[in-house]
Amino acid sequence: MATSSYWPDDYLAKQKTAAQAMALLRRGQRVFIGSACGEPQALVRELAQQSCNYTDIEVVRLMSLETIPLTVIANQSACQTMNVRSFYLGSAKPRQLAVNRRFLTPINLSAVPKLFKTRQMPLHAALIQVSPPDDFGWMSLGVSVDVTLSAAQSADVVIAQVNPRMPRVLGRSFIHVNDVDVIVEQEEELLTVGMAPETESAQMIARHVAKLIDDGSTLQMSLGATPQAILTALSEKNDLGIHTQFLSDGIMNLIAKGVVTNRKKGFIENKTVASGAIGSANLYEFVNDNPGIEFHPSEFVNDPFAIARNRRMVALNVAMAMDLTGQVACDAMPYNLYTGVSGVMDFVRGSMASRAGKNILMLPSTTMDGKSSRIVLGLDNMAVVVPRGDVQYVVTEYGLVNLFGKSLQERALALISIAHPDFRDELFDQAKAAGLLGPERAATEALHGVYPLRLEEVREVHGQQVLFRPAKPTDERSIQEHFYSLDRKDVVSRFFHEKTSFVRTDVASVFQVDYVKDLTIVAVAGEPGYEEIIAVGSYLLDEAKNLAEVAFSVASEWQGRGLSSIIINKLSQAARENGILGLVAYTVPQNQNMIKLFNRLPYRVRTQFDGDMMVLTARFDEPLEPVRSIAG
Repeated sequence: MATSSYWPDDYLAKQKTAAQAMALLRRGQRVFIGSACGEPQALVRELAQQSCNYTDIEVVRLMSLETIPLTVIANQSACQTMNVRSFYLGSAKPRQLAVNRRFLTPINLSAVPKLFKTRQMPLHAALIQVSPPDDFGWMSLGVSVDVTLSAAQSADVVIAQVNPRMPRVLGRSFIHVNDVDVIVEQEEELLTVGMAPETESAQMIARHVAKLIDDGSTLQMSLGATPQAILTALSEKNDLGIHTQFLSDGIMNLIAKGVVTNRKKGFIENKTVASGAIGSANLYEFVNDNPGIEFHPSEFVNDPFAIARNRRMVALNVAMAMDLTGQVACDAMPYNLYTGVSGVMDFVRGSMASRAGKNILMLPSTTMDGKSSRIVLGLDNMAVVVPRGDVQYVVTEYGLVNLFGKSLQERALALISIAHPDFRDELFDQAKAAGLLGPERAATEALHGVYPLRLEEVREVHGQQVLFRPAKPTDERSIQEHFYSLDRKDVVSRFFHEKTSFVRTDVASVFQVDYVKDLTIVAVAGEPGYEEIIAVGSYLLDEAKNLAEVAFSVASEWQGRGLSSIIINKLSQAARENGILGLVAYTVPQNQNMIKLFNRLPYRVRTQFDGDMMVLTARFDEPLEPVRSIAG
């Protein structure tokens, strides 16, 4: 490639019109088009207009909104002018993708630059869009660095649309005038993408996800409605960092609020790192010459080893469907095809390799019309984007589960528990017929219970964070382990007799709850999905009396720290909300802890004897005056 010793003269000499530039393309060439919102629209329009002058042109691009419908031209059989190759690691299930599925090349985004640079996929021309040159002749790729920089560095001919509206973004986003063959000056608005529609399920998912994100985490976030809701839910977090594929308006807002500081990333600290921006004109103005933002090419941003260097790396991605073994299909959303530009696997594996990293997959429980479950027995005719062995957290509006290290039966039960209640019976029957559940498993009323998120609360107990929450079906093994760890006297106190075995059928009532007539609150410490249960409190409704019997157990090392007081408060709250008249406890006179616990309730406590058993009753319609609360 010839260069000039004085770049401004070189710049003038390289100027052409869009028509002249496209006339340089030859039959049978492979032409790359700049990505996403950095698409050089003027050049693409001219390419489409001149399409009948070519034969066998292959257009290479990331999947896009197709503002100029090149696939329409490619679908025309009258003249063999053009083929479109789109890089996309999705399932092509939606109708608008399925019609052009033959054009899709599944690949991880981090691997695309290697195709170009090694000439395994030689590029004859690259159509890119850049900012005007600075005083030194450097032009920024602006909102679209991703694979565009590698394409420009690898192509035989580089044709650049110079657009004054393209922001100058810092980082490895620059290409010099000397490295461009043709300059086409054309000012026009950049492509923008509006905010995703708000949904109630997205808001619920966001509330679950926010609990998993610690202060000081570094985030990658895909595009779409659910991530937008999550960004809103993170507004109270501190010192978050960003290492992500695309910046969005939501991330911009978190930076502006001071939630994102990038101070604790451990890698490229004090910088927001991405490979492009997709959003509004305000976002593009925000990234312009912003010293706190760096854009780098995809072979770096999406490199799992680079991702893993961030502390507490959290990958947040939207799934389209998941089967009961944990296989995941990801796809573009109907309102925003850019969500299909997929680096999901790069970030899934990079986050898991990060110190204290997490990968979180989010999906609404049903399709948009509510007629089908997104949790299914098998992914029929859908490409698996995330293998089951790479899945960690899965979140729907009905809860979150951790599948990492879980058996197929545990996975099936976990995913059924967060599926939409209308489809749980069907999924249970399908899982049993497929051999994913043992023959001893039976459907119960608890299968339809809706997890009461409002009862969750984190408390600091003796300097340690303890989560108090309703029990889930996935707690089965943890609850058994809790009972097995109890001292002999605590077992007798909980079950009224000596007991050395806690088989599943004996303790099923503790974790198979419907959250209304029967409810268990557990206190847990540790990583979600692998928590240690340190206390258990349950109520079971006697429908004839409309009173709920309660029982408690606390691990010996946690006794005397107020756990039971917190739990009985939550049981009382839930029982009142569910229309239950009061609580009842059966105990022995020697169990002073239970007696004291009941007597601290803000209700009148009646005491009766049934043989050797003491019966304590607290009715919610008999409050003490003045009302007292239990000290936590």
